[in-house]
Amino acid sequence: MNVIVENEQRDLLTNLDIDIIKSISGTYDVTELVSMFKDFFFSKMILDVTAINQYKDIHTYEVLAQGLDVQKIIFLLPDKSSLCTPNFLSHLISLGIYNFTSKVNGIKYLLKKSNTLEHVAHIRTMVNKDYSHDPSASSNNSVDNRNVSKETNNDNYQPVAKDPNVPTKIIGFRNVTEHAGATTLIYMMKKELSLRYGHENVIAIEIENNDFQLFNEKTMISIRENEVPSILSKYSNASIILVDLNQCKDDSFCHDIIFLIEPSTIRLNGLIRAHKDAFSKLMNCKVVLNQSLLLNNDIFDFESEAGIKVFYNIPPLDERKRNGIIHEFIIKLGLSNDKPSSSGGSNKIFGLFRR
Repeated sequence: MNVIVENEQRDLLTNLDIDIIKSISGTYDVTELVSMFKDFFFSKMILDVTAINQYKDIHTYEVLAQGLDVQKIIFLLPDKSSLCTPNFLSHLISLGIYNFTSKVNGIKYLLKKSNTLEHVAHIRTMVNKDYSHDPSASSNNSVDNRNVSKETNNDNYQPVAKDPNVPTKIIGFRNVTEHAGATTLIYMMKKELSLRYGHENVIAIEIENNDFQLFNEKTMISIRENEVPSILSKYSNASIILVDLNQCKDDSFCHDIIFLIEPSTIRLNGLIRAHKDAFSKLMNCKVVLNQSLLLNNDIFDFESEAGIKVFYNIPPLDERKRNGIIHEFIIKLGLSNDKPSSSGGSNKIFGLFRR
């Protein structure tokens, strides 16, 4: 039998069809909850974390982890809150808390099959190398920051000379939803690829737009669609050309095309209202979720409902810093043969983010 502890998210939990032995509603001190359920037998507890006083404080979860078997607890986190971030979730994982979600379908999934460390360990690769200095991080030694994955460190790259017998690789990017982040993603990829191939051997082109000029990079070029053939000819000696296609109709010059979707409710609903058949056109395409805060279970649901497969999932990133996620994405695209980060990288994330 199951237990439900609910508060602000009680409306979500009304959709659960499970056997319940006990249900309480309101806000409680964490020590009160531990005392209430320490000797109470239950199969699973669905815990709306807003029912805990100071639920945004990681120390609260330390007390809970010490007093209850957290493997039997499914933590329902407020969707799109500061708790649904790699930094906070990395702390939860360090406490042995692996079963967390922000969706009802996620709860249903975890009721059938609990997560293990293997399922959620990759969230730690989201944490940048400055994380251990984050003032919001717990200073308690029980939250082991020493094991948090760092950014992929490839500062010792020696640029690879262009093989004249190998054609230039041209990768196109299209925003499927509005403002899905193609411009910034290309910028981050270009910086990472330039470490391997050399700055002059990686060219970024945007068609019918002028956003690239804001980066002040001479190898990031804004052109008109009718200029594409001449520009490609001009940079035929480059190793890689990244193209922000925007509204360019003819993309046949690209060897590969990435279709970017920002999977927020407002963006997805806007897409469907404007183009009801949008997803049917993306079958067998490389669909990448960008600026994404989806849980693994949510991605499974998204794939099922949209009828498409997700090639990669990218969370919000700081373009001013190097990101191991971008490095791994480049590897998956076949643009680099370097090994992925050995600190927990994988093709799927959670947990929080599946890649």
